[in-house]
Amino acid sequence: MNQANANLSNANTVNAEAAGMSAEQLARIKDHLQSKYIEPGKLAGALPLVFRKGHLAYCEPVGQMDLERNKPMQADTIFRIYSMSKPITSVALMMLYEQGAFQLNDPVSRFIPQWKNLQVYQAGVVPHFMTKPCERPMFIRDLFTHMSGLTYGFMNRTNVDHAYRRVGIGGAKEGATLQSMVDDLAKLPLEFSPGTRWNYSVATDVLGYLVEVISGMKYDDYLEKNIFGPLGMSDTSFVVPESKVDRFAANYFRGPDKKLKLEDDPQDSIYIRPRTFLSGGGGLASTANDYLKFCRMLLGKGELDGVRILGPKTVDMMTKNFLPNNEDLTQWAEGTFSETSNEGYGFGLGFSIHLGEERSATIGSAGEYAWGGAASTIFWIDPVEDLVVIFMTQFMPSSTFNFRGQLKSLVYPAIVDR
Repeated sequence: MNQANANLSNANTVNAEAAGMSAEQLARIKDHLQSKYIEPGKLAGALPLVFRKGHLAYCEPVGQMDLERNKPMQADTIFRIYSMSKPITSVALMMLYEQGAFQLNDPVSRFIPQWKNLQVYQAGVVPHFMTKPCERPMFIRDLFTHMSGLTYGFMNRTNVDHAYRRVGIGGAKEGATLQSMVDDLAKLPLEFSPGTRWNYSVATDVLGYLVEVISGMKYDDYLEKNIFGPLGMSDTSFVVPESKVDRFAANYFRGPDKKLKLEDDPQDSIYIRPRTFLSGGGGLASTANDYLKFCRMLLGKGELDGVRILGPKTVDMMTKNFLPNNEDLTQWAEGTFSETSNEGYGFGLGFSIHLGEERSATIGSAGEYAWGGAASTIFWIDPVEDLVVIFMTQFMPSSTFNFRGQLKSLVYPAIVDR
């Protein structure tokens, strides 16, 4: 293991034994990725990381970060983390909750007055909608839990998400801002009445807007001051600066011929230019090292190396299942896409929540919380096993391969100190 990898955890060197894990079993991760994905050309490269009981148990770059420039994957490679931005945004707003700035059952219209009379879709197409009033107001907790009635334009499922695409919701139009997004959303109907269904959506972008309204700060400045700076997440931001572009990975998709095609060139990416739309739902770039710091803070009940971001009770609340009757997403999910399976998974304040192996047929611990991103990045935190797993790559869409399930079947058998 090279020194760059050894420094990754800020916890001395890679040491599977100290982490209570089998190095031999963990070595199968690289073998699996190399033989099943890198050599067949399904992925350019990847960076898997396993951290347990205060020790970095495994971190081994595989493949390349940029095929066009023949650049090998590195431990400090910068990735588009897309929806792995969502847990960071949820933490950001909950920091303001701890200041007494809002309650989870506050109507969103308290902070977005133009949303006071939101309507629910009945029929029609934009701009000729038939609607009805909501059964109850949208609460802030509905935004955290994706039970708000909002959606995503890329779903390509309903007349409402068609309206999102036409209007340019979510930063799709030039010059878009968080303010313009909430103004546009005020003119569109909801998919359903808040609290009655679960649907993956731009809700977390709205949480980022609430951070701005409540704190009086630009969202990127708030994150830097309150999360990234204190935790030492020096490579996490909405813009990859020129001095770091050399570490920025290329992003790929698979063409009709099954070969990798360039989705986003790091040398000509929107990430290397200032942006007006600061997407708390999917706009950040980061490294495995930085995201590990964020995960270790959560695993530490809100604290990392003496720096407290959240209180322990707040982290406990965020990582419980908020779906009614402790049910899973199969009972509540409206759409067909999210970054988690539905069976055996609930949802908290920004995370999917594992409800136990007997409910999901997936190895792991009840109470594990997690999420992923559109370019196939994933993470999960297992408090029972004192475990963090992070997987970084750049391949779209994330629904193509079940990396989470495959990594679980490789990581959990490596735990030997039972």
